[in-house]
Amino acid sequence: MYRFLLSRQWVILTLVALVLIPVMIELGFWQFHRHERRVAQNTLIADNLEAAPVPVEELTSPGHVVPRADYWRRVTATGTFDTAHEVVVRRRTSSDERVGAHVLTPLVLQDGTVVLVNRGWVPAAANQRDYPEVPPAPKGEVTVSGRLKADETTGASGIKDLKGLPDRQVMLISSAQQAELIGREVLGGYVEQTEPEPAGGSPEQIPEPDHDSIGAHMAYAVQWWLFAAGVPVGWIVLVRREKRDRATAAATASEGDGGPEGGAPDAPQEDGSAMRATSPR
Repeated sequence: MYRFLLSRQWVILTLVALVLIPVMIELGFWQFHRHERRVAQNTLIADNLEAAPVPVEELTSPGHVVPRADYWRRVTATGTFDTAHEVVVRRRTSSDERVGAHVLTPLVLQDGTVVLVNRGWVPAAANQRDYPEVPPAPKGEVTVSGRLKADETTGASGIKDLKGLPDRQVMLISSAQQAELIGREVLGGYVEQTEPEPAGGSPEQIPEPDHDSIGAHMAYAVQWWLFAAGVPVGWIVLVRREKRDRATAAATASEGDGGPEGGAPDAPQEDGSAMRATSPR
């Protein structure tokens, strides 16, 4: 009754099922690991945002690559803004998804080194080659508080570092790149400013990173694993249905061949009147 499983159609169907099961299991684990990374990142962000602020010089130095463990650490920096070397970072969005630019202003520390400060978002100019309207940075010595971030790279951000941009416009925040332009030592990474708040609300400060939502990765993982479990169940259902359909077809064909014994039908018997008509008197 199961010889039909050796047919070409069923062999292909079985092979497809055998391939789908491990693929779906692997996709489930991929989503599960994404869930774990999201939970770990949320924990890291929350812990670093709650930690006491420290001077930025304690966590970074010229040429230093900020490790992930220090992302979003609260830091302070005291110095004077160097507005002559201020640049804008193109194609950045605001909290309500408007396209504009981030204002990147060097802060010269008391020892002469520089830390880059992302003062926030401003609308783009009408012509993208024009420099946008940027509110001036505070004059004199100022103490800035903010979140420490690592230098941006194309590999990590997906943003291409385009060449030939208009003067004082960049695509990525890079301490090494700005060190060449400024002619001073620049601390690795940069600071997202949170204090002092700008007068008039511009530049618009960058909102705190989301560390509450975990996304739907765990739900997707369970969904893939349920799909994987459903493949063999579906295969068995199809096999049983095929067996039942073949058995029904065989029984129907057998009934159409004749009576129960498979012989000819009984010949009609002559009734009594016919026999009397032919008997001699």
